[in-house]
Amino acid sequence: MTSDATTSTHAIPPDVLPLLHLPPFDALTPDQARGAVCVWGTEQLTAETAVDLGEQAGPDGRWWPRACRKHTADRAHRGLFEHAPSCEQCVDAAERCTTSRILYRLVREGRR
Repeated sequence: MTSDATTSTHAIPPDVLPLLHLPPFDALTPDQARGAVCVWGTEQLTAETAVDLGEQAGPDGRWWPRACRKHTADRAHRGLFEHAPSCEQCVDAAERCTTSRILYRLVREGRR
């Protein structure tokens, strides 16, 4: 896995996605549903600027949401505050918790 200043190529594990609180499929515009626009905003996305949020099950089959780095960072930041207090590993040593490390990386990448 690698990362540069324009895109994240890290996979976001399925168990971390609930902490990002993806919007429901039927609340999305057609452009958001097809990954052309951020699922949390109106930012146009390209292969270089999008954060891939993994495959999801939708009412009409599978869909692949994408988001801008800024909104992903905001959601990951909130997710850290939701996750850490109830995670025994985070309470003892957050740097050893895989979920915490992934969320923290998303925050950092979105703030560049």
